[in-house]
Amino acid sequence: MPTVVVTHKVKDQAHWLASRKRQEFFGPLGVTNIRTFANPGDPTQVALIMDVADLDAVLAALQTPAAAAAMDADGVLPETLSLHTEA
Repeated sequence: MPTVVVTHKVKDQAHWLASRKRQEFFGPLGVTNIRTFANPGDPTQVALIMDVADLDAVLAALQTPAAAAAMDADGVLPETLSLHTEA
């Protein structure tokens, strides 16, 4: 199960940190151990580390309207999203 790091910017860090949307969206895809991180020097920069059972399924899900709605609800700026897999 690969570990994935996702970085992106958000409109409101406190709102993003408090949100349950990540678990609601990623949980059914078999994603576990989701951990959130915030840049103390830039409140717009955040990151996730998570264990992904099926990377192809997650990548496909990120292209759906449901992903866009979840990102919008969390205040994610999708154009800043960067996904990194364990090398």
